[in-house]
Amino acid sequence: MAQDTVVPPESTPRALDREDERLAAPPQTLMDGVRASLARARGGDLGVIPVVAGIVVIWTVFQVLNPVFLSSTNLVNLAFDMVPVGMIALGIVWVLLVGQIDLSVGSVSGVSAALMATVLVLDEQPLVLALGASILLGVVVGWAYGQIFNRAGVPSFVISLAGLLAFLGVQLWILRGQNAINLEYDSALVSFAQLWFVPAPLAYVLAVLAAGGLLAVSASRARRRHAAGLSAPSMRYLVTRSVLLLVVLAFVVSYLGRTRGLPWMFVFFVGVVLVMHYVLTRTAFGRSVYAVGGNAEAARRAGINVRRVYTTAFVMCSTLAAVGGVLAASRLAAANQSTGTADVNLNAIAAAVIGGVSLFGGRGTAFAALLGIVVIQSISSGLTLLNLDSSYRFMVTGVVLLLAVALDSVARRSRMASGRA
Repeated sequence: MAQDTVVPPESTPRALDREDERLAAPPQTLMDGVRASLARARGGDLGVIPVVAGIVVIWTVFQVLNPVFLSSTNLVNLAFDMVPVGMIALGIVWVLLVGQIDLSVGSVSGVSAALMATVLVLDEQPLVLALGASILLGVVVGWAYGQIFNRAGVPSFVISLAGLLAFLGVQLWILRGQNAINLEYDSALVSFAQLWFVPAPLAYVLAVLAAGGLLAVSASRARRRHAAGLSAPSMRYLVTRSVLLLVVLAFVVSYLGRTRGLPWMFVFFVGVVLVMHYVLTRTAFGRSVYAVGGNAEAARRAGINVRRVYTTAFVMCSTLAAVGGVLAASRLAAANQSTGTADVNLNAIAAAVIGGVSLFGGRGTAFAALLGIVVIQSISSGLTLLNLDSSYRFMVTGVVLLLAVALDSVARRSRMASGRA
């Protein structure tokens, strides 16, 4: 008589369903959070895992090749140098989330820098007026892009390509034939971009506030879920996560403090990233941005003002590009004919994509700009320390960008396959 085949409980469909439910449930311990992240990655939602792994690999390779790479001095310079293009990349995040593109961010940043320097130095106007004129320029450019896109139906690729060419000419015209306009070294802008550092005690306070803010926001969200009768992460998990963040931030502050300390410009950039993250993930308008990027027609039928979302995305992109241009000029203490040109466009777009924003729209976060620009600037800094010319930087950055887009495409197909299943 044949014996009945015994099927292990863990391999039955019901057991597998229970396992999926366990992994999908809010984590109760740190290991639950790790397992949940790995489960989402297997399902096609890679999150920040690829870019964080890439940063670890890049830093390890360059540190082995040149021990100066991870020195506190080089990391401080890295923190300074990543901010201008990182700010531009943050604007690119907005247009990519709605499924569009802006190829003129480099030119807009150059025009903004030229306008700021002209008003401040040649016209001898107050700094507030010079900054206001530059930022207003970015707002107007983004609004104009939005009107052309919404009313005339011209693709954003064509609009921004025309802007790229036109604003190169505007930049030369604003500079009035001068090769460069130098900023005073004792001005507040130059000091902010080169010399101002957070005092050590205040830097530790900021680290505590960051960890405490994460805990407060997470605990508040957990309480709301409990009140609604939904499952939520345990307080033990939330506290552990916040403590780990505090340890990491305190180590960063201590390590950078071995030389000059934490730059105020980098703190400003991180602050803008956090504000943009809040707007995109915690407001109704932010949800509208993701909805439009996912399916514009479905968003329109759901009552979302799609035209307003597109216009706002273009405005945010050009405005942040203008801010990035001002910071770039401040970092160099000059605005010249090459500000915003060369590879600024490519690096900004590459940073957003490498950081995890989907080229197909509707996926990504503001932190993509921060993570992506860390990758881009780390490659540049590492190759410079190795005395290799820019040709290698272009090739390595191109390979990294291709890998990021390939991962996004594979993950997208995996999510679609899971949805059909």
